[in-house]
Amino acid sequence: MIPSTFMALPSSSYSHTLLFSNFLKPNTLTSRKSYASSLNINRDRYPISVVRNSASVSGEPSTSTISDVFGGKKELAGIHSLVDSMSPPVRFASSIIVVAAAISSGYGLGLRFGRTRNAALAGAAAFGLAGGAAAYALNSCVPEVAATNLHNYLAGCDDPKAVKKEDIEGIAKKFGVSKQDQAFNAELCDLYCRFVSSVIPPGSEDLKGNEVETIIEFKRVLGIDDPDAASMHMEIGRRIFRQRLETGDRDADIEQRRKLIYVSTLVFGEASTFLLPWKRVFKVTDAQVEVAIRDNAQRLYAFRLKQVGREVNSEQLMSLRGAQLLYRLSDELAEDMFKEHTRKLIEENISTAVNILKSRTRTSRGPIQVVEELDKILAFNHLLISLSNHPESRHFARGVGPVLLLGGEYDGDRKIDDLKLLYRAYVTDSLSTGRMEETKLAALNQLRNIFGLGKREAERIMLDVASKVYRKRLAQAFSGGELEAADSKAAFLQNLCDELHFDPERASQIHEEIYRQKLQQSVADGELTEDDVAALLRLRVMLCIPQQTVEAAHSDICGTLFEKAVNGAIAAGVDGYDADVKASVRKAAHGLRLTRESAMSIASKAVRRMFMNYIKRARGAGRTESAKELKKMIAFNTLVVTPLVADIKGEPSDPATPEEPIKEESKNQFEQDEEEEEWESLQTLKKTRPDKELAAKLGKPGQTEITLKDDLPERDRKDLYKTYLLFCITGEVTNIPFGAQITTKKDNTEYLLLNQLGEILGLTRKETVDVHRGLAEQAFRQQAEVILADGQLTKARIEQLNEVQKQVGLPQEYAQKVIKNITTTKMAAAIETAVSQGRLSIKQIRELKEAGVNLDSMVSESLRENIFKKTVDEIFSSGTGEFDEVEVYEKITVDLNINADKAKGVVCELARTRLSNSLIQAVALLRQRNRLGVVSSLNDMLACDKAVPSEPLSWEVPEELADLYAIYLKSEAAPEKQSRLQYLLGISDSTAVALREMGDRVLPVGSEEENFVF
Repeated sequence: MIPSTFMALPSSSYSHTLLFSNFLKPNTLTSRKSYASSLNINRDRYPISVVRNSASVSGEPSTSTISDVFGGKKELAGIHSLVDSMSPPVRFASSIIVVAAAISSGYGLGLRFGRTRNAALAGAAAFGLAGGAAAYALNSCVPEVAATNLHNYLAGCDDPKAVKKEDIEGIAKKFGVSKQDQAFNAELCDLYCRFVSSVIPPGSEDLKGNEVETIIEFKRVLGIDDPDAASMHMEIGRRIFRQRLETGDRDADIEQRRKLIYVSTLVFGEASTFLLPWKRVFKVTDAQVEVAIRDNAQRLYAFRLKQVGREVNSEQLMSLRGAQLLYRLSDELAEDMFKEHTRKLIEENISTAVNILKSRTRTSRGPIQVVEELDKILAFNHLLISLSNHPESRHFARGVGPVLLLGGEYDGDRKIDDLKLLYRAYVTDSLSTGRMEETKLAALNQLRNIFGLGKREAERIMLDVASKVYRKRLAQAFSGGELEAADSKAAFLQNLCDELHFDPERASQIHEEIYRQKLQQSVADGELTEDDVAALLRLRVMLCIPQQTVEAAHSDICGTLFEKAVNGAIAAGVDGYDADVKASVRKAAHGLRLTRESAMSIASKAVRRMFMNYIKRARGAGRTESAKELKKMIAFNTLVVTPLVADIKGEPSDPATPEEPIKEESKNQFEQDEEEEEWESLQTLKKTRPDKELAAKLGKPGQTEITLKDDLPERDRKDLYKTYLLFCITGEVTNIPFGAQITTKKDNTEYLLLNQLGEILGLTRKETVDVHRGLAEQAFRQQAEVILADGQLTKARIEQLNEVQKQVGLPQEYAQKVIKNITTTKMAAAIETAVSQGRLSIKQIRELKEAGVNLDSMVSESLRENIFKKTVDEIFSSGTGEFDEVEVYEKITVDLNINADKAKGVVCELARTRLSNSLIQAVALLRQRNRLGVVSSLNDMLACDKAVPSEPLSWEVPEELADLYAIYLKSEAAPEKQSRLQYLLGISDSTAVALREMGDRVLPVGSEEENFVF
């Protein structure tokens, strides 16, 4: 960031001309300006052309131009020359003599011409004043003369560094002046300002590093105070700003002012914060000051770093640390700069090595030079690591440690290939002797860290190079007989891996590759001879190749050739599998020395792939076309796959069936028959078992070793089997014009093909039985649903269902399950309808449960709760006045299988609601003169009270309550009910006795009251 406050300076090509004027005085002394002017102390100022040698390392002014720093010498004339020639005592005595002589002369002349004493005294006073003025003028020009002598002294010095403080103090002592004298102090400030301006490099020229020490030493020699010196630094800043306004060079102004700020800050140290008001004068922020300090410190530190080479030592690092602290550079920046410098040093070696590698004119020394460059990098890295572990490392420059390429020229994807080439070259050189030394291995690890290569990348390169060396060493040991002569081949190979630091697993892979290459050469003519087998066996023993690896190689290489033969046989089709094809298959199967398992595995893949083609075409067609495709697959299996398997096994085309397999097959068949006795009624399943005549007619059955059991899920295999089973049952359907169809029935041979299809699909006997049973069950269900449409099972319908069962051949057990399922479903629908319509009572529910009907599965819980609510409501409206808790809370809840606590809540809610409604209904019936209705309503109220005991009820017309009680007394109810009703209606005992005595007179009274009320 370039602060906008920094103004431009002239460029470095611009002649660095500084014009000094009278106002170059410290701010603290400006009050004496008028006094100096009144005394005519005006010094000549000269344009100063500062010429410096930018190529000089020390940055010191040259001898030929050093006088131009302070300008030419000044000449003294008149009284100044007189004062210069007088010492302070002589000057003091001369002043006394002049004043005394003037007074004496004035007194004599006044006495002579005035002839009076007063005239003599007046003359003495007048001449004394003139003499005093002359003496004062003589002494007042002493600071100017001292300043001139000081200027001439410095202008005459060839080297400002040679100026001694004693000489400056001698000049001041000679004339009896001090820094309190304005003219002398102004000259000191002027000389200091000239010197500082000459020391700071002009334009964009960088600092040399010794400017601060030079300025501090010169300031000490002059004896100038810090405030005065700081004022000169600020004045230089103002002059730079004015020059920027004149030249318009903003960039040069920024660089020049940054250098001034940095040098000034270092010269005054901590005091610079209040001695140098950059922010107030030049509107420079603290951040901009920090940027100026940081940038110049980095430049100076970078200049010092250039002196550090690959032979860095502890003294240089300590010197760098001191320079860093002197330049006020932070540890973080110093560390980054040191690491960047060391990175650039090794980047030079890397660039050189890469250029050698990529050079078109390669020489024999090219690889050696590359390794030498990489060794330099490793040596430099090792040196830095050792210095970082030095006991005095805390006094070293920051950043000393291992070198990394991170953030440099080679930190990127474009350059990573070059680094990999270099790493490969070093690995190749390390293994050039045929073994990997420990020192080389450690060097490779360091080089990998320096290059920033990943562990896998480095291992891949080492593995690649080491693999080539291992192959070379192995070939030498094999051809030279060392490997064959070794007592332990495994120990010899392991020792070879240890010498190369080579992974034994990778070595095993190389052994396998060698074996495969030899095997490919041996089977080039299509078969393995005895000599080939012996050579391969010897190679296997020499290289310690496991049997499993050998079998895998034979299966892969020989299997490829055998697969071609199998594919050719399969491609020949049903009509093309002739003697030539059989001979080629037998030659490939036995000439390539494949194991029977490997050969069958290869043939199985090809055959199953062909089977899947038939399956795909069958899935995309209709039922009849699908069955035809499956029939083609069965024929393919019988005519092509079966002889192919026999040729692979080496069996004859029409073998005599051995006795033992017959026995084994008979045994298996017997076991299957035992397991499937219950399925004898399935007619379609019976037909899949051929009798002896049909079996002899069809010939040898198809092979069963290659199936689609692992290629298709069980559901898909069952669907395909079911498709062909339906084709066997229904026959072939042919569409003719006018929308008619002709069905051609098939004989039982189709069922034998169905059996072969099940074997091809890999279906077990149980799975095929499930398909047959499912199809029979489906047919039986369709007809049973028609017969049991209303859910009623009569004797006639049972006979009809038995007839259907025999037709489809479904076992009795499964037929009963289907019938039960249908009747249960129909009954569930009827029960649910009756419950929703309110036609199902608790009595009917109990009867259904006694009949074995599972109501819990047929009626939902919410409907069962509604039945309970309806039953309780019927109890509360029955007019009996009874409520049996055992019946309601235990028996009914168990019958309906509902929660007892929930049932009690329902009863409580209904009782409270029904209690008040029964009283209202009783009053309404009383007004209608319905005695039986009144008694029934009062009994309902007592039933609700028995379920949930209630408090006495209130009514607006108490006489109506008395009438209700009087009517209930005549119903001949139980005394406990009358007593409870009296309590509920709130009738006192006296009223109750009176009502019993009144008898039939109650009703007329009630009628009169009713008429009165309405």
